[in-house]
Amino acid sequence: MSAKLLWRSISVVAVSVLVAVPAYSQAEPVDETHPIELDRFYRQRLEWKPCGVENLDKAGGECADVLVPLDYSKPTDRTMTVAISRVQAGDPARRRGILLSNPGGPGGQGLDSVDLLGDVLSPEVSASYDLIGMDPRGVGESGRSPRCGWPVGEMVRSAGLDLLGFAHDTVQSGVMAATCLIRDPITLRQFTTRNTARDIDIVRAALGEHTINFYGLSYGTYLGAVFTQMFPERTDRMVLDSAIDPDRYWTGLVQDWGPADEIALDDWAAWAALRDGEFRLGATPQQVRAKIEELVRIVARQPIVIDGFAINDHWLPFILHSLLTNFRLNEAMATTVREIADAAGGPPTTSRSPRLRAIVQALRDEENSALAQIACGDVGAPVDPTWYWRNIEETRATQPVFGALAGNIQPCAFWPRPVEPPTVVRNSVPALIVQATGDPRTPYAHGVRLHQYLSESRMVTLQDVRIHMTFRPELSDCVNSAINIYFGAGTLPATDITCSANQPAP
Repeated sequence: MSAKLLWRSISVVAVSVLVAVPAYSQAEPVDETHPIELDRFYRQRLEWKPCGVENLDKAGGECADVLVPLDYSKPTDRTMTVAISRVQAGDPARRRGILLSNPGGPGGQGLDSVDLLGDVLSPEVSASYDLIGMDPRGVGESGRSPRCGWPVGEMVRSAGLDLLGFAHDTVQSGVMAATCLIRDPITLRQFTTRNTARDIDIVRAALGEHTINFYGLSYGTYLGAVFTQMFPERTDRMVLDSAIDPDRYWTGLVQDWGPADEIALDDWAAWAALRDGEFRLGATPQQVRAKIEELVRIVARQPIVIDGFAINDHWLPFILHSLLTNFRLNEAMATTVREIADAAGGPPTTSRSPRLRAIVQALRDEENSALAQIACGDVGAPVDPTWYWRNIEETRATQPVFGALAGNIQPCAFWPRPVEPPTVVRNSVPALIVQATGDPRTPYAHGVRLHQYLSESRMVTLQDVRIHMTFRPELSDCVNSAINIYFGAGTLPATDITCSANQPAP
């Protein structure tokens, strides 16, 4: 098939999917000053019950469902519930409020706040706050929709090495969007970050609080930033860890993964080269990188089937992308690459390592469609397939492994336009932004930009560490201290500060 005929076929599919998905007009603006129609939500009484979640149950946690409008522009119409958890403050006499958290995503389940924060909050902070977990709308116990029936578990993957592979992904992305939206598009299109921020404000009121304190990780920083813009008077102590530039969310953020992942790959390659005797991936960083690039070409010619899943030039970059987020995964990534390389050219096989087994199982059997429902519902994406292909081709030389992943088309290209414009974040709400310079998932520049948008924020930089999420046990006492002091005493650093890891990365 000629390239011209292929482009014509892609265009026909794109138009067909967009026509097949029902279109809806944009919602009426919502008055954020709490219109009278929302009184019944803000004044509701919660019924607490056991959570049935091991960590929460051990910590004495309890759970409740909070009633919220499906569409805030129509508060007397359909409703839904969002699930929250509560672990009460360790010292009621010192209690100063609630600390709500979000673990990222979009689409991450946040009900288990103890799992996210239990091992890093100081005893003084834990004694002062009720820890509030929450599954955002459309996630987990908060109205998660049935599986869409995707053929693969993730919507983010590489376009591969040629136009035919990109054409395959374009058609598949259109089908993935249609299979999600065909059942109940009215509901799915209300699974947005702005609506989740409104839900949080109702949670706040239902808990009897005037303000919230908040810890957000990754996507949670976008949610937190949107909340500060929509409800500045309801915002208290905000910690935004591994922050997203709200002007780059979602398509721009994914594009920024390309160069950040290439830098991270070089960092890992230097580590692996020092251990060539163990992993046999190359004695120099250049040889290790060449090995990775060659492996991508090999799986493009003949996919490697492991546990019944074909690892090809679309999925190998995604597997690497998922492992590069943390220098503590260096050995796991080297083991995974060695295992995949050993299987090249051979018959279908089974995984040797638990980590590769888990990754393959998720890609083969799971479905992360909540990511699409929220991200695509938040911000419109370019709809012209040629826009994506042009970006892919322009980045192949400088981003040989990850450019086709960062630039690839996704179901968002076939999603209806969002029901509301995205939130422009520009305010003076105080916040603590914490960012690692080597973070490949939310690159450092994103934290710097959010710091500029939140004019009264302070920034803590974790220097020379490749990691996503900085508030971790035994990573940086400097970072953990800054966060705990802010939550405990409400004191932001006098100026932006730079922290180091407790020990250099091995």
